[in-house]
Amino acid sequence: MKAKVLHVWNTAGVASDIAKFTDSMFNTESTVITRQAADRAGLTTYGTAYNEGAASFFFRAVRMSRRADLVHVHSLDRVVPWVKRLQGGPVVMHYHGTDIEGRWAEKRGRWSKADFVAVSTPNLLEGAPAGAVYVPNPIDTGLFRDTGGPRAQDSAVSFHYGMDAEAEAAAKELGLKLDWLERWSVKHADMPGVLSKYTYYIDMRRPPAHVVARSLGRAALEALACGCSVVDWTGKVTAGLPKEYEAAAVASRWDEIYQTLLKQK
Repeated sequence: MKAKVLHVWNTAGVASDIAKFTDSMFNTESTVITRQAADRAGLTTYGTAYNEGAASFFFRAVRMSRRADLVHVHSLDRVVPWVKRLQGGPVVMHYHGTDIEGRWAEKRGRWSKADFVAVSTPNLLEGAPAGAVYVPNPIDTGLFRDTGGPRAQDSAVSFHYGMDAEAEAAAKELGLKLDWLERWSVKHADMPGVLSKYTYYIDMRRPPAHVVARSLGRAALEALACGCSVVDWTGKVTAGLPKEYEAAAVASRWDEIYQTLLKQK
């Protein structure tokens, strides 16, 4: 019998990719739910983005969790204590960035109720509980690949993310012509075609209340899959998407985690 997995929220489209690949490769039947207000770029390619308010969605998540064998919560940790109280199966709490960085003590009353805690970048393990585990973000290389169009030489692209001056300086040092994109201005399905026009992606991000994001962002990983080289916040240049980020490899890791948790139940 297939294990029914409910993914609550869809930070950066990660839940959609995990669900799509665990369903196609392993014995899961996944449901992904989020809100349209949080998905302006159409990241929910696998699942449903509901047109409803925060309170309505909260109760939807709690209600739907009762029909799942396992609940995988992304970022929305305030729902974890309620889900755990009403749902008999294991609950995964999965953090993705500023939702937890530097806030482990503050949020203890939420993540401590989960059966398993994961983070999507290694730097988020700083201050984390001993059992927290890093699992890489999945990239669907069937979608994110070089589309084969003309790629402008010495060209770079970046999103406005609070570090425009630093990105401009990095581009100048490498002799690159930098184009800018506004956040949410490109639909998820159209990003491979956009990224495949450039030779570099500059990944400089300053999230709210943080000096600098210290890990490659999801867009940067997608750019690597599309054949761009990526310049990070230290000036390091990376080329080629490491195998560990390919969605099939990440799905295999999540299947191991799911099976272990379900057996413990």
